[in-house]
Amino acid sequence: MTQARSPTRIGADVPAEEHQVVPRKVLRRAIAASALGNATEWFDYGIYAYGVSYISQALFPGKAADATLFALATFAISFLVRPLGGLFWGPLGDRYGRKSVLAFTILIMAGATVGVGLIPSYRAIGMWAPATLVVLRMVQGFSTGGEYGGAATFMAEYSPDRERGRYGSFLEFGTLSGFSLGALLMLGFSLLLGDAEMHAWGWRIPFFLAAPMGLVGMYLRSRMDETPIFREAEAAYERQAAAPNQLRHLFVRHWRSLLTMSGLVIALNVVNYTLLSYMPTYLERRLGLSTDAALLVPLVGMLFMLLFVPFAGALSDRVGRKPMWWFSLIGLAIGVIPLYLLMATGFAGAIAGFALLGLLYVPQLATISATFPAMFPTQVRFAGFAISYNLATSLFGGTAPVFNSWLIGRTGDELMPAYVMIAACLVGMVALRWTPETAGRSLRGAL
Repeated sequence: MTQARSPTRIGADVPAEEHQVVPRKVLRRAIAASALGNATEWFDYGIYAYGVSYISQALFPGKAADATLFALATFAISFLVRPLGGLFWGPLGDRYGRKSVLAFTILIMAGATVGVGLIPSYRAIGMWAPATLVVLRMVQGFSTGGEYGGAATFMAEYSPDRERGRYGSFLEFGTLSGFSLGALLMLGFSLLLGDAEMHAWGWRIPFFLAAPMGLVGMYLRSRMDETPIFREAEAAYERQAAAPNQLRHLFVRHWRSLLTMSGLVIALNVVNYTLLSYMPTYLERRLGLSTDAALLVPLVGMLFMLLFVPFAGALSDRVGRKPMWWFSLIGLAIGVIPLYLLMATGFAGAIAGFALLGLLYVPQLATISATFPAMFPTQVRFAGFAISYNLATSLFGGTAPVFNSWLIGRTGDELMPAYVMIAACLVGMVALRWTPETAGRSLRGAL
């Protein structure tokens, strides 16, 4: 058992000999176990976002435009239960360990995704079809409430303190990989089967592929040990605080960190879900691109972003997290309107505009799992991350697609998503002003 020692202040510099050393083989397995769960989560988002036109016509009544709005609203509903998932899974992860919670969440998440592909059509069962979809999206959102915060915490606590940005960026590599895989599958089946077969049954196939992803992820996670930092905290404190006490302590002692992280997440995920989830619908419905072209533009942009994520994570270990975020927030606030106008010029302009927006966004994306877990001490890290991340995401991130669509419908202004993105970046700048720099600092710390 790890020798108990006196606690250090969270984020404090510690002697070099106390920085954790994890064998590279174990570290690689931890990265794979964390990233695969995140890839499964975003695989679900990818196939839903890229298949929304098929899903809406298969499972919802009414005209195509109305059905699409209902399908986007259903996508947003899953985010409303994410804070409940964070409140449920977060304290469990801080009390009983990260890996146990993560093994459950990835199975539930994958099961809900597979279930969507099994829902009979609206013509077959009427309103039970959208009702079942809502239930499955809520189950998926509840499990995701523990998945992302747990995976980021797990990866951060395994990573060497001096390279947390580099290794943590692979969690977001999983984000883009999972989303891109879902998008590629939906686009590939669309090209292979044709429009009629996709509407009839082809859109369901990608949902079934979440099953092997979930099983492999559970297997990898079940074979991992708990993180070294959690084991040290467990030995030092012997689980003195029950989960409710930890929650009370979190809200009383760390409310500033909760608010600060929430502000950063608003900026992060308004941009994220606008770019990744809403963009295919925006390009097709608002800018008039064909369905296949609207699917291809974000896919090319995401593959472009994938190339830069590991480099941005490693760079943050050298220059710090905050300079990376300042560059991203200011760059997006200045560049988003010109780049949206560029996307409106046609297919080539859409690819260039999306790629440049993605490149400006990468410094935020690549540093999430290095920045956010370091804002909370070990015994409330999972809960602090999960609660603040999921609350802000549910209110502002997951609702961004339907909110943008509603704003355009109300105003007739196709640049509304750009204005919303600027507002979110301004919120992020305010939060960043109060965010401590934690690059190179230890994650060990006391309540």
